[in-house]
Amino acid sequence: MSANSSLVRQDAGWVNRLFSDQTVSPEYQELKFAIHRKLLDRINLEILSSVSNDRVRTEVRTAIAKLVEEEKTPLSLVEKDRIIAEVFDEVFGLGPLEPLLADSTISDILVTTPKLVHIERAGKLYKTPVQFKDNAHLMRIIEKVVARVGRRVDESSPLVDARLPDGSRVNAAIPPIAVDGPLLSIRRFGRNPIKAEDLVRTLTLTDSMMTLLRGCVQARLNLLISGGTGAGKTTLLNVLSGFISEDERIVTIEDAAELRLSQEHVARMETRPPNIEGTGAIRIRNLVINALRMRPDRIIVGEVRGEEALDMLQAMNTGHDGSLTTIHANSARDALGRLEVMVGMANANMSLRSMRQQISSAIDVVVQIARFSDGSRRVTSVSECVGMEGDLITMQDVYVFEKTGLTESGRVTGRFRATGIRPKFYEQLRVAGIQLSQSMFQTVVEIGKPVQQ
Repeated sequence: MSANSSLVRQDAGWVNRLFSDQTVSPEYQELKFAIHRKLLDRINLEILSSVSNDRVRTEVRTAIAKLVEEEKTPLSLVEKDRIIAEVFDEVFGLGPLEPLLADSTISDILVTTPKLVHIERAGKLYKTPVQFKDNAHLMRIIEKVVARVGRRVDESSPLVDARLPDGSRVNAAIPPIAVDGPLLSIRRFGRNPIKAEDLVRTLTLTDSMMTLLRGCVQARLNLLISGGTGAGKTTLLNVLSGFISEDERIVTIEDAAELRLSQEHVARMETRPPNIEGTGAIRIRNLVINALRMRPDRIIVGEVRGEEALDMLQAMNTGHDGSLTTIHANSARDALGRLEVMVGMANANMSLRSMRQQISSAIDVVVQIARFSDGSRRVTSVSECVGMEGDLITMQDVYVFEKTGLTESGRVTGRFRATGIRPKFYEQLRVAGIQLSQSMFQTVVEIGKPVQQ
């Protein structure tokens, strides 16, 4: 298999070490669920709900151990310990997914069928031997997740976004939407938030690029972060929001709250799906409008994907400068094109030129980020919106990443290159007291050397 032919890698050594005790037989699964059923018949959940959490866990673990000892099936000590831990996870956790959730190096958990679970680690996908017993087992885990955040998932509402207590984002789709059974995706976030120096160290961008973006945030320019799924948009948004002053009031708006800002004065809001009658939905557009009444210094929208784009742009144009948001797009130019479409969804009577004037006056900088075939993430361009020329929005790149090839091990090589253009907002940075060296607009940083042809 070539280095970039597939994102799915069967790195047998690493996967087998991580999941050495996860492969199970149907008989083992049946035994585990038999013990689980006996446990539910034996314990009084109503009484346990009134007891302290630590005591409940101790009592349940003791009850599970007793049930395992009563089993006639011969089990070794290792097997007994394992089955006790797994039944305990079924009661208090997410069953087979608990070992995956305990590994901080895993960034995505993707359940396609009860017997097919993949994970993403360091930007690559790996198949795991982790399995659910059947669709009903997987469905119970999904219901447990969504119940924790007061949401529901059923045939009348087969799609749901939720989050785990650690902030991980969960998306589930069940039949009839999901054709082959329930689908579950969990986007993990590291226990320790990624910092600016981490992105520079891993060459997601260069120190000069980070210095420029820090200045843009501190000088209250409006930033749009663009990229594909899993490219690192939210991670970069988290890092850049860390440059906002502590004495500013920040209002965040998201579909599922996942931003983790370090400042103290942060007002967080998230959308709400419709209730069982199909009413009561609170969408991002409603929250953006409401945020304007909350005396924000900064508005951060996790992602614009619809008609709320118009309200966001108007907020940027009417005194709420320094706003940040993300958008799905393949390039900086495509990002502005998507904004045009979204604005059109909100106001069909607005002319194309008026839309573009709104966008060009609101957005100062577009940061494009991408994930490459080796799993690495790079900021591929930092572009300035210069203004309008006729009916077109003009842009100029300040920094670009140019891919040059692959190493023998399949790692992407290339260079971060400053275009030599000093951005027009340079004067805004200077007035804000941010001094930047002229040499940072002339830098070139090489990454690796490609295989010689």
